Amino acid sequence: MSTGIMSRRTKPERYKDLLSLPNVLDLHHYSEGDYAPVRGNWRNVFGNDRPVTLELACGKGEYCLGLGARYPDRNFLGLDIKGDRIWKGARQALDAGLENVRFLRTRIDHLPNYFAPGEVDEIWITFPDPYEKKSKKRKRLTHPVFLKRYDRILRPGGLIHLKTDSDELYAFTLDVLAILNLPVRQQVPDLYRLDNMPDNLDIQTYYEKQHLSSGRTIKYVAFTLNDGVYAPVSEEIEKLS
Repeated sequence: MSTGIMSRRTKPERYKDLLSLPNVLDLHHYSEGDYAPVRGNWRNVFGNDRPVTLELACGKGEYCLGLGARYPDRNFLGLDIKGDRIWKGARQALDAGLENVRFLRTRIDHLPNYFAPGEVDEIWITFPDPYEKKSKKRKRLTHPVFLKRYDRILRPGGLIHLKTDSDELYAFTLDVLAILNLPVRQQVPDLYRLDNMPDNLDIQTYYEKQHLSSGRTIKYVAFTLNDGVYAPVSEEIEKLS
């Protein structure tokens, strides 16, 4: 399917087509504690038992597509609630023959419904909504509320990657990691000032290209969770802006 035909489709048309795509699962109707059949069975979805990398709030799935092309021996799953966004990524994956790339339409809040403990190898969070108002900070994808969910599905020692243009989200994330004493594996306050770009950080999302064109600084941090940590919301974190 050509890019022109793809762009001319309306949102209802995209969503209708999305439901028919073999590389998309629409499971947003599962509520908390209502485990989906895929939980513990992603090897059947992908047809192998290779490691699964999860891209959260994936939008058009640029990281899944980029990583999927580079690592055919690994599985990549993009998650978003916006069906019209993941439709484009799913179509591109099919056109490119990327059988190791899949998409899941659901809410991040319900992650443990879809994955058994340790079933996810690593997580990418690329340019999420920073929710800059202090009153909305519990919606930030690096808030302990979400770290607790990741801890329930991520293998011990699995990396969590964050790329963002938001100074507020970046600072908040580093503060949370320090308060919870979580190991920081790599920290880059200005990615494009590096002489040598670290592996896989050269993949650019739609939003990253927009931020770069407007002169924004791209920041990155990679970290792990301590074994068994459930990231309680402490008074120190509640005081963060």
